[in-house]
Amino acid sequence: MQMQDVLGLILGGGAGTRLYPLTKERAKPAVPLAGKYRLIDIPMSNCLHAGIEKIAILTQFNSVSLHRHIHRTYNRDVFSPGWVQILAAEQKPTSVDWYQGTADAVRKQSIEIRQAGAKYTLILAGDHLYRMDYRKFLQQHVDSEAEVTVAVQPVARDVAPGLGILKLDDQNNIVEFHEKPKTDEDLDKMESWPGAERPFMASMGIYVFNTDVLFELLEGQGNDFGRDIIPQAMHTHRLQGFIFEGYWEDIGTIQRFYQVNLEMAQPDAPFDFYSALTPIYTRPRFMPASELDGTTLDKVLLTDGCRISKSIINNAVIGLRSIIKAETRINSTIIMGADYYESAEMLAENKEKGIPDIGIGEGSTIARAIIDKNARIGRNVVIQDNPDRPDGEGPNWVAREGIIIIPKNAVIPNGTII
Repeated sequence: MQMQDVLGLILGGGAGTRLYPLTKERAKPAVPLAGKYRLIDIPMSNCLHAGIEKIAILTQFNSVSLHRHIHRTYNRDVFSPGWVQILAAEQKPTSVDWYQGTADAVRKQSIEIRQAGAKYTLILAGDHLYRMDYRKFLQQHVDSEAEVTVAVQPVARDVAPGLGILKLDDQNNIVEFHEKPKTDEDLDKMESWPGAERPFMASMGIYVFNTDVLFELLEGQGNDFGRDIIPQAMHTHRLQGFIFEGYWEDIGTIQRFYQVNLEMAQPDAPFDFYSALTPIYTRPRFMPASELDGTTLDKVLLTDGCRISKSIINNAVIGLRSIIKAETRINSTIIMGADYYESAEMLAENKEKGIPDIGIGEGSTIARAIIDKNARIGRNVVIQDNPDRPDGEGPNWVAREGIIIIPKNAVIPNGTII
């Protein structure tokens, strides 16, 4: 299998409404992850470790920060045979609409994809957390003489009704598809491994197509791969399932984003960011070490450039350049940090205007929250979950699924209680 024959195509996703307000000013793949990364770094790193030299990212909504991150992080030098390019949604004589789904996004970029001249097209999502060897995925596709291969993960009966389930035969051919089977009768018919603890195969939204077959299928109806293209292709083409049993999470909602990030702060984190052989790449930064003064940390993922004074922090992710002042208590919270340090002149100006500095002010208490970048939390602020609080928005805060989110650049005045 020659990886020069492969185009890696990463889908930037839609508006990301389920991740609002984290996606208010950024695309889903640009959402920060585990303190110092962004979601797009996961498929990009997997592609680079697999030796995939041609990588394209399809973008549409709030894409400026994503474009900036790609430009700063994934430059290929003139001696590298491959490239990383962004294919942004645009008006053309043949189409004036934005992407209407995953398949439609690829359809609308068909000219550029054809010009890549790749025999195989690997289609990836930009908001999943997993580590996969795409070489094995592609090798199975070639060896099985499949025209389309779908990555699938074994799941138990209790979660199968919320997923797209593919049934495999004993040769891993896909023989049936059911989107979110609800009844016991439907579920019984979709077991690929009868009697196993995880007998159902859930689509991961990751595909390999023979490129000529991809364009043949896109000539038909349907705007989404999972809902339209794959079910139709089962009747006309040879489809295989690639079984992946490693860690995989679709970070599509605030609740999953919150839970997955905090899992990374545990000593037995299910995903290994410390791999010696397959590290996750991100933008290189020139930052000082973190400075801690009289602070207690327990189960905390602490990144670079932080300054924390006389605080107690439990079960938290502390992002780049986080400033946390004295007598602060933080529990079960994600703090994304800041894009820059404030200068002495800026701090003096903040004081004159009566607005808090970037970071967490003295004496504040924060529990079960997400604090987005550059937020200014004043002194003696209380932010905590109220189990009975319905989803909603207040001045400079959003409640979603029992979690308080402080949006990017928000200002929370001294003494505020949320």
